[in-house]
Parts: sequence; structure tokens; C-alpha cells
Amino acid sequence: MTQIDQELDRIERSIEIDASAEKVWALLERPGWWINEHDVDPDPVIRWASDDVAIVVHEKYGEFELRRVDAAPPRYIAWRWMESDDAGTLVEFWVDDRPGGVTLKVVESGLGGLGKDADALRKHYDGNSEGWEKELAAAQRFVLGHPG
Repeated sequence: MTQIDQELDRIERSIEIDASAEKVWALLERPGWWINEHDVDPDPVIRWASDDVAIVVHEKYGEFELRRVDAAPPRYIAWRWMESDDAGTLVEFWVDDRPGGVTLKVVESGLGGLGKDADALRKHYDGNSEGWEKELAAAQRFVLGHPG
């Protein structure tokens, strides 16, 4: 992995949500809830290929295969994007208590291993960095019952 690959390998974002860990967990355990246009789909199309592999179908973006890597309800869950030749990123979510609710943290890692040139990797990293901010805001709205 090159120096640029290492620098652009990991994205971390978080948001505070005035809700219980269990209420946030109800969203996090849904595979691919973040595959949307910045509003969580209340009724997504999901096909389970196995106990841990889900196919998320998005009307505009197509099908995405995700594998549940680990889960410790209601505090932690990890999903792996199943891209070509097992080169996919790992998306991990943590739910930590705070006064009045929880902090939801996401870490997406493995971007440097996607085999992209420096410019394409930078574009992917920047897009996902901005995207996670929007998706966490969408998660907050959804959990609190304030859609889009």
C-alpha cells in the first residue's frame, strides 16, 4: 500500500442522536441502510443470500452485496461491501451512551486496498467522507421520526 493509499484508507465520522441505543440499533442492523439519496428508505428491498450476506436493491443505483462481519447488539455492527475479488471496504458502526441519548460513530476502512489510482482514490475518499456526514444526518432524522 502506498503512502497515499494509507492516508486515504480510513474515514471516521460521528453524530449525536437523542434516542436509545436500541432504537438506533433497529436501523443499524438493516444491511445497507446508508445506500440512498440521503434519506433512509423506510421500506428497502433486501434479499438474503445467506444468514450473513444480503443483497440490497436500490431503484437508482442497482444491487449491492453486503456481508455482516460481526455484531454485538445494540453497540456494534460491521458490514463488508462485497466488491470484485473480495476488494471491498469494511463499514463499522458503534453506539455509545451519552447524556440524553447516544453517539453513533461510523468507520469505513480499506479504501486504500480498492486498487484505484491516486486521483480515483482521492475522489472516492472525498465523496465517501461527505457522504457519511449526510448519511449520519439521515440516520438521525430517521431514528427521531423526521424523514427527509
